[in-house]
Amino acid sequence: MVLGLFTLNLGAVIHKSTFMKFGVVVFPGSNCDRDMQDSLQHDLGKEVVMLWHKDKDLSMFSTDDCIILPGGFSYGDYLRCGAIARFSPMMQSVIDFANRGGKVLGVCNGFQILCESGLLPGVLLQNANQQFICKNVYIKNANGEALKIPIAHGEGRFFADDATLDQLEANNQVIFRYCDENGNIDAAHNPNGAVRNIAGIKNAGNNVFGMMPHPERATSTALNNLDGKKVFELLGLN
Repeated sequence: MVLGLFTLNLGAVIHKSTFMKFGVVVFPGSNCDRDMQDSLQHDLGKEVVMLWHKDKDLSMFSTDDCIILPGGFSYGDYLRCGAIARFSPMMQSVIDFANRGGKVLGVCNGFQILCESGLLPGVLLQNANQQFICKNVYIKNANGEALKIPIAHGEGRFFADDATLDQLEANNQVIFRYCDENGNIDAAHNPNGAVRNIAGIKNAGNNVFGMMPHPERATSTALNNLDGKKVFELLGLN
């Protein structure tokens, strides 16, 4: 009986040690950090640590864990979106974490910060219609179904030169493209004018991910949309 209890407890310890932990960075101007925390904790059942932008310590995370840069308007989006956040003390640690193979996900403003920091190529420019857009859109990966995920941004138009785009395509680094509800990829269903309908990309090392749509806003039955859970699964963040 004692041995059986010990074996059960040991199994629980092993399970906990292999369970992915998430850190969510909070910048002045972040407004999706608590949405992300709620989604990860309550909808996905993950352990979440909130990380203040002035801190530097990531010693509680292993490279099997994930750091998330949430959406919002870091530092008021002064200068350029994400340009100031890139130099925050915590971002220096996040860059080092990513370079050691740790997983990093940037959503919306977080995607902009990743591009500004050089962890991902390209830039996010003002939407083609020069207006802030907040609505549900559909995105898909190369072989998957169309997923309904909300967007909320004014500078979400991904752009890179042709050489960079061709390299992203050749290396399968485009993780999501805008499409219609049936998965058809065309300009009519590109909400911001992003080049080649790109909604998200990853680095060559397959550990840094950036996307403009908000998967954390589509993980709750109360919102009648669970497609965001599939996004986390497709990225291996589950």
